[in-house]
Amino acid sequence: MNPINLLITGANGQLGHEMRNVLADDQRFNAIYTDVAGDNVTMLDITDENAVERMVADNGISIIVNCVAYTAVDAAEGNEPLAAKLNAEAVGILANVAKRHNARMVHVSTDYVFDGQGCTPYTEDMPTCPQSAYGRTKLDGEHLLLDILGDDAVILRTAWLYSPYGKNFVKTMLALGKDKPALKVVFDQVGSPTCARDLAHAIVTVITASEWHPGIYHYSNEGVISWYDFTKAIHRLAGITTCDVQPCHSDEFPAKAHRPAYSVLDKTHFKTTFGVTVPYWLDSLKKTLVELGIPDESNLT
Repeated sequence: MNPINLLITGANGQLGHEMRNVLADDQRFNAIYTDVAGDNVTMLDITDENAVERMVADNGISIIVNCVAYTAVDAAEGNEPLAAKLNAEAVGILANVAKRHNARMVHVSTDYVFDGQGCTPYTEDMPTCPQSAYGRTKLDGEHLLLDILGDDAVILRTAWLYSPYGKNFVKTMLALGKDKPALKVVFDQVGSPTCARDLAHAIVTVITASEWHPGIYHYSNEGVISWYDFTKAIHRLAGITTCDVQPCHSDEFPAKAHRPAYSVLDKTHFKTTFGVTVPYWLDSLKKTLVELGIPDESNLT
């Protein structure tokens, strides 16, 4: 059986890096990793439809996995057109090219498409109501993809993504914990952290299933926690004892963009459709900390 030709966009981002790790030795795929810059990737600007067309046509791409997103949530408030270009317009370009070449597409979206005011886990069919430019542009991207590709599209909404790569909450809290004697972290925003390696495995599950299951799915790690409790766990597992972490309210840290108070995604649809279990957030955090050089013996429960 010939390998499936994959196009991975955003290959130097958190999720893109983990897609590279997960697929590294998988002979079922011939993956082309692309980004606008960086080492060990093929250059591709996904806002350039002609460039995307050439890439897909020249390489016989069967599935596009889009890991690109404008995720600077606060910056998006002052530059929504740029956020829209990457989070919506580029998604439409990828979808149009995919349609012309009978390719399928997996696209990653976000919990920010909801208003974050709920108190029970969000299911895929709950009303969307984004409260930020980031959320609005990501929802626009979802709509474009489904309108263009329909049954050839899968959307995975996720939340609180982290990995050993790039900038993310886990790495920031590790650095601050080592440098600061005290730290305040919000306790009134709760959600489910998502290890990017687990999300990459989820994507592989989607594209290797015996049947193609189009539509919207939610994926994060299992469990619910606040940013404050997440920080406490990070510091405890990393053996950081010199930083006094205290809880605070969100309004003590005013931000340009609205943050969801409740970001818990219901993963039942994904788990039942693909017959998988989802790792618990603490277990995945421990593994990521080991990758970041924190000795396993410090990962005590």
